[in-house]
Amino acid sequence: MKYFSQPTALLLLLIIGIASACQDSEKVNITGELKKWHKVSLVFEGPQTGELDENNPFLNYRLDVTFSNGNEQFVVPGYYAADGDAAESGANSGNKWVVNFTPNETSEWSYTVSFKKGENVAVAKDPSGFSSAEFMDGLTGSFSVTDSDKSGHDNRAKGRLQYVGEPYLKYAETGDYFIKLGVDAPENLLAYEDIDSTTNVFEFRKSWGPHAKDFDQAAQSFLWQGSKGKNLMGALNYLVSEELNVFSFLTFNVDGDDRNIFPHLLKVPFSEYEAYANEKQNKEAWENYFHKTRFDISKLEQWERIFAYAETLGLFLHFKTHETETDHLMDKGVFGVEGKLYYRELIARFGHHLALNWNLGEENNQPIEEVIKAAKYVYNLDPYKHHLVVHTYPNQDDRYAGLIGDQSPLTGASLQLSDKEFKDVHARVLKWKNKTDSVGKPWALAVDEPGSARYALLPDDEDMEHNEARGNAMYGTLFAGGYGLEWYFGYDSPNSDLTCQDFRSRDLFWDQNRYARRFFENELPFWRMKPADELTSDDQSYCLAEQDQVYVVYKPMGLRKVELDLRDTQMLYEIMWYNPRAGGDLANGSVTGVGGGSVVNIGTPPSDVDMDWIVVVKSTGLTK
Repeated sequence: MKYFSQPTALLLLLIIGIASACQDSEKVNITGELKKWHKVSLVFEGPQTGELDENNPFLNYRLDVTFSNGNEQFVVPGYYAADGDAAESGANSGNKWVVNFTPNETSEWSYTVSFKKGENVAVAKDPSGFSSAEFMDGLTGSFSVTDSDKSGHDNRAKGRLQYVGEPYLKYAETGDYFIKLGVDAPENLLAYEDIDSTTNVFEFRKSWGPHAKDFDQAAQSFLWQGSKGKNLMGALNYLVSEELNVFSFLTFNVDGDDRNIFPHLLKVPFSEYEAYANEKQNKEAWENYFHKTRFDISKLEQWERIFAYAETLGLFLHFKTHETETDHLMDKGVFGVEGKLYYRELIARFGHHLALNWNLGEENNQPIEEVIKAAKYVYNLDPYKHHLVVHTYPNQDDRYAGLIGDQSPLTGASLQLSDKEFKDVHARVLKWKNKTDSVGKPWALAVDEPGSARYALLPDDEDMEHNEARGNAMYGTLFAGGYGLEWYFGYDSPNSDLTCQDFRSRDLFWDQNRYARRFFENELPFWRMKPADELTSDDQSYCLAEQDQVYVVYKPMGLRKVELDLRDTQMLYEIMWYNPRAGGDLANGSVTGVGGGSVVNIGTPPSDVDMDWIVVVKSTGLTK
């Protein structure tokens, strides 16, 4: 045996350590801006494989990376990424594996990589007993994160939107509470001709051509394969120009109303699937035509380009992961390998986004125990604990009774209603607010499909004023303590829930949504206020109140006299009015001030007394 002196041995250890570190650094490429709330991607070189490799890379490998800064720890799932540039190349094979992470603190972050292999390891409850897949398994490293340089409506300036045990979601960076108003339609938004492998069942595939003129050059870097993605990104830019802040989309609708959206690989040519799926009575496409545990990588990477651009616009992503026609397909309705892998792929690829919810099913009709299984799985896998909801039929909302409180990890409901004039909205939101408050876990409630299935929110040329939508649905939701609303477009008008390609079809109404957002965000401490309809003298008005501080009443159309019960306060109040039809500044009405201690007449609005108005009764800080 050859011996070395102590200094020589130390020098050799140092050289070996440096060499090892260099080798480790070659195993990972860290991309993205190393800033708080920005996506940081760790790109690894792993085994060379492909979408259809005999050893399924989606199911029989499992990549997880643990990120830690000493205060917090996130275990983030990774995914197989083909050549690492599939949005551009369309590649279906390669040796790149990726983890996306959004750090929530400026600090030094360390990471440890776990890369395992074995049958169904991707969906195993505990992967520790599986064999090492070598390559980057066990790799460690670190990187430093600095402050974000973003501002304005960009989500990266506001931080992650979180459920914090209250009725409103809250941005982690700014501390602002969130009001959402936007579009629930078209549900087949992602059935877009520029996205790879998008079929055209029922001729529902979209070009988003009317929104080509809305494209902003700031989106240029998010396009793929030249100018692909341009029109849909124009549509999103249009929504934001109207100050809408949410859009929704199905990610799987095999055998559903559209049948063109799926992240999975087809087993057959598109034409054969389209011919099959056009037979409306045939409900077996999932069994016969899809690789149930293999995904279309280039398509998913193109979805990510769309969502990444939406992040810069400050949009909330409503992932509708199933609809009623599909919630029983994977694993034949019993939550298992197919469903677990599907959710893992969604969370791994898109869970880094800052403002989103996972919706476990539109018009979900599964047994409650299966919903709870899926909810627990998603909650445990999602490192960021995003808002988690489920949507039911309007006449089946009592299903929520088995999900509220500690019965499930759900943090809210995505409510569907059915009245043509939206008269059922306010009472339904109040119902579930009261029920979830009473069990000690207030849900963040949203109305995501108001109105009848046939009509819902009509286009402007069929309803220019949208009086019922504005009063009964929008303010009905917000004055019941709901955090927001998404508009469904019905099926009986142009630019419907399935055929919409032009959001300008409701352009006049988006102005009224903008006025509502501005009023709540700029004039009210809405997150501290509670529904208090009992304080009004009639059964038509809505009221929100923060005891002693501020009372806000929505006066509906046709009602002239409104009285407010202020017997429980001795404060002095000023009275101002807001026009929900035209926006603008608060204005004086016939009465400009009142004192507490009695039921008071709050007077009449500045004009148009028979129209709807909002009155703000705000404390002056003085007592009587």
